[in-house]
Amino acid sequence: MARVLITGASRGIGKGTASALHEQGHEVIATARDVSMLEDLPVTQKLALDVTDQASVDRALAEAGHVDVLLSNAGATVRAPIETIPLAVLSDLFELNTFGALRVAQGVLPQMRQRGTGQLIFMSSIQGRLVIPLIGAYSATKHALEAIAEVLAIEAGRFGVSVHVVEPPAVSSGGAERAQVHLDDSNPYRPLLDRLGPFRAAPVSVQEVADVVTATIAEGDKAPFRIPVGESAKTILSARKAAPDHTPFLAAHLDW
Repeated sequence: MARVLITGASRGIGKGTASALHEQGHEVIATARDVSMLEDLPVTQKLALDVTDQASVDRALAEAGHVDVLLSNAGATVRAPIETIPLAVLSDLFELNTFGALRVAQGVLPQMRQRGTGQLIFMSSIQGRLVIPLIGAYSATKHALEAIAEVLAIEAGRFGVSVHVVEPPAVSSGGAERAQVHLDDSNPYRPLLDRLGPFRAAPVSVQEVADVVTATIAEGDKAPFRIPVGESAKTILSARKAAPDHTPFLAAHLDW
């Protein structure tokens, strides 16, 4: 069994995966900005960890000690058109979704590299490979995360560390409902907000994502680098791969 550190374990995918891994007998180190949000999780260790704060990351990793697997899951999303999104909001989103994930990976990599074994699992999205209008800021952070993960797979792979990117479509975790919206009624892009339904069709469950993560840990370095979650993700990503590059790709029809 592995000792697994999970970021963003207070709700949704992180919480569901923490419970699933614990039930399978793994030692789970659940972390969240507010450690009180982890009270009901039956895991080995619960730590406060803010991935946007280097001192917080350093403290948490010192307390965690040995880590076999990092599940980098902490993240958020925003609804806003690229033309009008406040740059401070975009910067904060990159700090959480992209730099935060890298910050924790940099913290655990030295011990993994020295042991010659370890696993980094990054929670990405199909939006790491395509874009959705009004959710482009989130897509940008996930595109960047996937680039970082791919480079790490090449660089850290030389030292026995395997790297994997999990790519779910929409997930019924409540994350979309918690999204910040920077789009008032006077914004020229406001009509788009009511047209996003088809892009969130057939969401997968938290359990389906947790099952993919647990299988990835079980497979270890034999697991694929990129792992779509569910048939809809596989279908959309196959369509994206087959689509021509001379025109923007949309995963669903858009009429606005």
